[in-house]
Amino acid sequence: MFVYPHPDPIALSLGPLHVRWYGLMYLVGFLSAWWLARRRAGRPESTWKPVEVDDLIFFAAVGIILGGRLGWMLFYGTERILSEPLSVFRIWEGGMSFHGGLIGTLVGLALFARSRKKRLVDVFDFAAPLPAIGFGAGRIGNFINGELWGKPTDVPWAVVVDGVPVHASQLYEAGLEGLALFVILWWFTSKPRFRWAPSGLFLVCYGVFRFLVEFVRVPDANRGYLLFDWVTMGQVLSLPMILAGLAMLAYAYRQRQPSGNFRTA
Repeated sequence: MFVYPHPDPIALSLGPLHVRWYGLMYLVGFLSAWWLARRRAGRPESTWKPVEVDDLIFFAAVGIILGGRLGWMLFYGTERILSEPLSVFRIWEGGMSFHGGLIGTLVGLALFARSRKKRLVDVFDFAAPLPAIGFGAGRIGNFINGELWGKPTDVPWAVVVDGVPVHASQLYEAGLEGLALFVILWWFTSKPRFRWAPSGLFLVCYGVFRFLVEFVRVPDANRGYLLFDWVTMGQVLSLPMILAGLAMLAYAYRQRQPSGNFRTA
């Protein structure tokens, strides 16, 4: 078993300025999404221009940060936002909700689509594989921060935290919601797919991965289990994603509309 070394969450200090690993993970996510999107937009068959990617990432980044933080405060930290309203701005402390970030990103992408006069579904489908590396990096940031641990376990790969072996659920999520999600969606979107299919696959894969990891993850202390001593808030929020994704995939393959992100011959 690996003994957790309690690393310093501050990566770099410049006088009064402290740069935290968690914040750097967000930077890794944004830069990787920007680089991947520009690479794909530069392909001859793409209907996107690399310069459009810059605005896309800006709108998405603002949506992720605002939506993720507000979502966490509303879904998991209601009491804190009531007692410390200004804590909503202290994102370097951790506490970002994927589901809130997703809502914020959708709003940001919708604003981008409107400004560029692109079909919203084409923007969603183009962006589908881009956040995965950021998801994985963010979970590694959680691991460095020593937060979101899993349940006690005796499996050989457990991480010993303060003398107690537990599931490193952050690393499970980094592998599933990060690496696996990226590989699946990057491959799937490498060729023309029907409209709504990439977006639907994103929702299904993320929802399933998150739902499964929640079985070994300790629920937030202020929420606990919502039903049957095993249903968590993360599972409740993931289930609609899975259902919506399945509906989108069914619609995509029934309507069979060609992708707007690839030039037709």
